[in-house]
Amino acid sequence: MEMPLTTLEQWVVLQTVVSEGSYAQAAKRLFRSQSSVSYALTSLQERLGLPLLQIVGRRAELTEQGRALLSQAQPLIAAFIQLETRAHGLRGGARTQLSLVVDTVFPKNALFPALKAFQQIYPDTQVQITEILRNETARQWQQHDADLYITTLPADNTFNSRWLVDVEFVPVVAKNHPLLRCSAPVSHTALASYPLITLVDRDSQRSDKRKTYQAASWSFTTVEAAIEAVTHGVGYGWVPLHSIAGRLQRGELVHLPLGESAMRKTALYLSFNSEEHRFDTTLNAFVAEIERCIDAAR
Repeated sequence: MEMPLTTLEQWVVLQTVVSEGSYAQAAKRLFRSQSSVSYALTSLQERLGLPLLQIVGRRAELTEQGRALLSQAQPLIAAFIQLETRAHGLRGGARTQLSLVVDTVFPKNALFPALKAFQQIYPDTQVQITEILRNETARQWQQHDADLYITTLPADNTFNSRWLVDVEFVPVVAKNHPLLRCSAPVSHTALASYPLITLVDRDSQRSDKRKTYQAASWSFTTVEAAIEAVTHGVGYGWVPLHSIAGRLQRGELVHLPLGESAMRKTALYLSFNSEEHRFDTTLNAFVAEIERCIDAAR
C-alpha cells in the first residue's frame, strides 16, 4: 500500500484559507504563524503538481483544479473531525449504542423529540428501538436484551423501575357510525352488534387460543392500523387519546358515550435492565430527555 503524498493537515489549512479569504486570517483561525500556513500550502501544491490557489484582488481563491480536489477532501475532513469527537466521547464514558424496548402506545410526540435532543448531546451514540405491544412485555423481560424498557410492567427489582406516564384510552367510532344513534350510554348489547377493533401481537393474532371478546372482532398489530380501521367505520375501538387528538378535533372520530367507563388508563414504567445500567451516564442522559419531553407534551 502506498502512503499518501499529502496530509489531512494540509487540506484543513487549504479549506481554512479559502473560507477566511487570506493567509493571515487563516493563521489567526488556526493559531499558527502565517509562514507555517504558507509552507503547508506550498508543500501541498508541490506534492500534487497542481496550482490550488490564486490571488484575486486581496482574496485567496481556489483554482478550478483546487475547487474539484477540495470538494472531494471535505468529506474526509468532516469524517476525521467526527472520529475525534467520538473518541472524546468514548474517553468520557459515552456509549457507542443503546437499546430501548418501548410499548407502541407510548406518545410519539414525546419519544421523537427526546431522540432528537439526545442525538444533539450524544451524536455518536446509536439508539436501537424495538416497539412492542402490551402482551409482548413479559417475553421481552425474559430476554433481557435491551438497556432500557418503557412497558406496562415494571422490572422485578422495583429499585430499577419507576412510573413514567399514564396513557389514556378512549372508545371512539367514525362519524356517522350507527352506534352514535343509540341512546347514551351505549349498552353492551348494542356494542356486541358491531366489530371491536383490538390490538394484538402477531403470535397472538395467529393463535386459535386467543381470547375472543365478542362474536365479531378485528385485530391489528399496530396502533396506526387500528385507528385507520375505526376511522373508516370498520368498527369501534379503544385507542390512545394522544394519537387521535387531531381526528377528534376535525370530527373524523367521535367519543363513544359509554357512561362512567368512557376512559381507561394504562400505566407505563421506565425500567433499567439492571442496577449497573441505572448508573450509566449515557442512559441517564437519554432518560432525562424522555422525561423532559413527556412533561412538555402534557
